[in-house]
Amino acid sequence: MRMTVLGSCGAWPSPGRACSGYLIEDDGFRLLVDPGYATLPRLLRYVDARDVDAVLVSHGHPDHCADLNPLLRARALDPDPAPKLPVHALPGALDRVLALDRPGMLDDALVLRTFTAGGRFEIGPFTVDTWALPHFVPNAGLRLTAGGKVLAYTGDTGPCRELADLAHDADLFLAEATYPDAVPAEDARYLSSARQAGEWATKAGAGRLMLTHLWPGTFAVHAEEAARRTYAGPIEVAREEETVDLD
Repeated sequence: MRMTVLGSCGAWPSPGRACSGYLIEDDGFRLLVDPGYATLPRLLRYVDARDVDAVLVSHGHPDHCADLNPLLRARALDPDPAPKLPVHALPGALDRVLALDRPGMLDDALVLRTFTAGGRFEIGPFTVDTWALPHFVPNAGLRLTAGGKVLAYTGDTGPCRELADLAHDADLFLAEATYPDAVPAEDARYLSSARQAGEWATKAGAGRLMLTHLWPGTFAVHAEEAARRTYAGPIEVAREEETVDLD
C-alpha cells in the first residue's frame, strides 16, 4: 500500500498548499480519500482524472471534499468521458458539492455509494472499516486494510475512545491535529491536538504517526514536539507530495 499526500492544511489552503487529500494505491488500484480544496491540481501530477478508480470521503466539510467537483467535471467534460466514478460517502455529506453544477450535468460522471459509519465494505483491494467520530458534522474514521497493511485515518474528530479501535496496531495512523497542544474550549469536543493524537497512537499501539489538518500558520515543529511528549514512535507532519510506502 502506498499513500501520497496531496494536501494537509486544515480549514483553507495556505499559499502553495492544499487541504486534506490523499491518493492511496494498492495492486494498481487508485483510491482518492478526501479531495479537499486545491487537491485536484496536485492529484493530476500523479494520475489522469479518468484513471482514479474510486473516491472515499470522511465527511462533508469543503476542506475535505470541495475538489470532487472539478474532478467530476474533468471526467464528464472530456471528449471521451470516463466511466462513472464510484464515490463513497456518508448520507447527505456531498449534497452541497454535487449541487454546484446544473441539475443532471454530472449524473453520468459518478455513482454515489453511501455508507453508515460503523460498517465495513470493500473498495477494490481495500477493506474499509468505519467508525462514527465526533465532529461538527457527521464524520467517519476510516481504517483501510490491503496486502496485510493497515492505514487508519481520523478525518476530523475530537478525542474519543473509538480512536483506539480505529488505530489499533495500524502501520500508519494519519491523525487530525488542528492544534499543537491545547484545543480551544469551544472546539474541544470536535477537534484534536497533536498531543492528543500522540496519546491515542500510544493507546492503540500504532506503528507510525502522521499529523495532518494543521491550522494554517501552525509550525510543523511545534506539532511534532507536542506529539513526542505522548508517543515514542516515529512521528512526522504530512506534507504535500510526500509518499509513504507501507511495506
